[in-house]
Amino acid sequence: MQSHTLPGSADSRIKTHLDRFVAWFLLAVMAVTAFIGSAGAATPFVSPNDMTSGSLLLKSKDGKYLEAPRLGADYSVTISGPTGRTILTQRFSNPANGWVEGVYVFPLPETAAVDTLKIVAGNRVIVGEVKEKQEAKVIYEEAKAAGQTASLLEQERPNLFTNSVANIGPHETVVVQIEYQETIRQSNGSYSLRLPLVVVPRYMPAPIVQTVDFGGNGYGSTVNDPVPDRDRIQPPVLDPRVNDPVNPVSISVDLSAGFALDAVTSHHHAVKVETLDDSHRKLVLDGVDVPADRDFELTWTAKGAAPQVGLFRETVKGKDYLLATVTPPSVAATGPVKPRETIFVIDNSGSMDGPSMQQAKDALLQGLETLKPQDRFNVVRFDDTFDVLFRDAVPANREYLDQARAFVSALQANGGTEMVPALKAALIDGNAADSKTLRQVVFITDGAIGNEQELFATIGQGRGRSRIFMVGIGSAPNTYLMTRAAEMGRGTFTLISEVDQVKARMEELFNKIGQPVVTGLSATLDGSAAVLSPSQLPDLYRGEPVLMMAEAATLKGTLKVDGMIGDTPWTVSLPVSAAAQGKGISKLWAHRKVAEIETASTLNQISMDEANRQVLSVALTHQIVSSQTSLIAVDKTPKRPLNQPLTRAEVPLNLPAGWNFDKVFGKDIPQPLPLKKDERDAMADAYVQLAMTEAPAMAAAPQQVALPQGSTPAGLLAILAAVLGLMALAFRLLAHALTPKAA
Repeated sequence: MQSHTLPGSADSRIKTHLDRFVAWFLLAVMAVTAFIGSAGAATPFVSPNDMTSGSLLLKSKDGKYLEAPRLGADYSVTISGPTGRTILTQRFSNPANGWVEGVYVFPLPETAAVDTLKIVAGNRVIVGEVKEKQEAKVIYEEAKAAGQTASLLEQERPNLFTNSVANIGPHETVVVQIEYQETIRQSNGSYSLRLPLVVVPRYMPAPIVQTVDFGGNGYGSTVNDPVPDRDRIQPPVLDPRVNDPVNPVSISVDLSAGFALDAVTSHHHAVKVETLDDSHRKLVLDGVDVPADRDFELTWTAKGAAPQVGLFRETVKGKDYLLATVTPPSVAATGPVKPRETIFVIDNSGSMDGPSMQQAKDALLQGLETLKPQDRFNVVRFDDTFDVLFRDAVPANREYLDQARAFVSALQANGGTEMVPALKAALIDGNAADSKTLRQVVFITDGAIGNEQELFATIGQGRGRSRIFMVGIGSAPNTYLMTRAAEMGRGTFTLISEVDQVKARMEELFNKIGQPVVTGLSATLDGSAAVLSPSQLPDLYRGEPVLMMAEAATLKGTLKVDGMIGDTPWTVSLPVSAAAQGKGISKLWAHRKVAEIETASTLNQISMDEANRQVLSVALTHQIVSSQTSLIAVDKTPKRPLNQPLTRAEVPLNLPAGWNFDKVFGKDIPQPLPLKKDERDAMADAYVQLAMTEAPAMAAAPQQVALPQGSTPAGLLAILAAVLGLMALAFRLLAHALTPKAA
């Protein structure tokens, strides 16, 4: 007999309550699932097809895409006589719906002593501290894990830095300020400021893998990587054929020269100039959204004769610091001019394609024109291979010069940048004992390599009697490599950024390197136990000043500089009491001291461990960023909820102006669609793979605020829903089992 539950009975009421309980439970399951799905949607990952407007996407290892953080940079430079102070403000904007860590690789002048890092959080300013590098990294990682806003500034090279900013909230902008001190470059009566604005993509020689035999018990591999930090100095680079420029910059310069000014020239950017008095100018970039794709170069000259001597001092924490510059007189050296053996080295790698290659060829051809009949020469060209034009240096007669001109004119840019083998070939000297000839290597390149230390070691080991003169080419050359190589090679560095600068600057170079103006240079500070830097002074060339710094508990007495101009002794004496007050000299002394320690290590004068110890001591004492120290700033107030994921995203860079993307990265990169801008705007789902293995992808439209459709952890939610559904079914079955049955 079938049983029935009568309406209104006790059994009916129990079943009704259980049904209601199950219904509410299922609603709760749906609500929890929706809530978790909503939280999951806050993750910043998107797919190119999700985009409803153009946006730059970075591809992660697992194939997911993340909208790239956006960056704006403001440079505020104050120049006071021989030094400059720059405040660099970086604004990191997060266009995504999730929390991100922005990582930005950027250049600074190789002479920059970086000493300040600040996070601007609303009305609060969090000031960073200089710490030992590993200690700073630990503090940053702990702050990142705790959901705190933090910034870590690390030096990758003296002219290349990384700023990591943790916990940038959805659609939030974090402002970070960096400050540094630098010396103003002086040459041939002209003064200059250079702001590097773009990191050149560097060629990375492949690691050398050496197989070691362990006596028949198996084999082991050891890797000798000439660029051990290659992963840290390869930020994603945008193809300008597909992407509008990113990372706009603004620049203002307050120039107080300390002497009456004549010409003030910005070589590559339009500027507005305000004249305050004879020695004081203010300049700002003329225009908005100026892209960071080439270096800013400003030069100025004195009205009348340029100052021949500069002497400045600063007292910090009970110690005195001195900065002195002395320009030797422009007099002809006595005695006959020595014949020269000049080895020209020209870079024709892929990064030189376009205007840079033409500048380099013009520079070398101009150099050939300066040779005299008594001179000898040779030409070396290199990409990932190298060729030496003649078996040995040949006389500078018409026949050989014509062969060299034809060889140089036919060069085309392609391939990698294996600089070290070409330099070794140029330094081979078959007449090392010849003291009657000046042997000079003129090296023409953009310096776009990552194995700088390998090049410096080559110079230290093989320079012999050769003097190395570096000629930097292009819109953003690696000036750290150029200046350090010239210093170690006892030569000079010349920068050529435009074709119209080639003739004047190469003539200037060859006019001054015919023979050194001052040799046997030395400096002493009478009456004071001072530490002078550099400890060994180079020979001077026409128009090149000598820059000296000193540190002592108390500076007094006279700085005396001695040398020989030809066969004539030359002496200049500078009373310390006459020094004017300077700014930031202590930081500049520390930075210069660090460079001197690192050079000594490269030349095997001290061990690397000892060099690192000394660098750490100097950098901590003077609170500057170095190879052994970093700046760390942490906002102690947590912002990111710990249940929200944090995704790392590198800020992409522009390709330097004039560079050819295919020649740098290869033609296997998918090419952009041949569309006009308005057509690209209508095709937001089209994108191309860019620069590197983990390169960005670009929705084929200009950069705009994107509207991502947030992804969710679908697998996890499905499992959770299934578990909760089974629990609900179990309750329903339990309710049925508990219902009394009729007799």
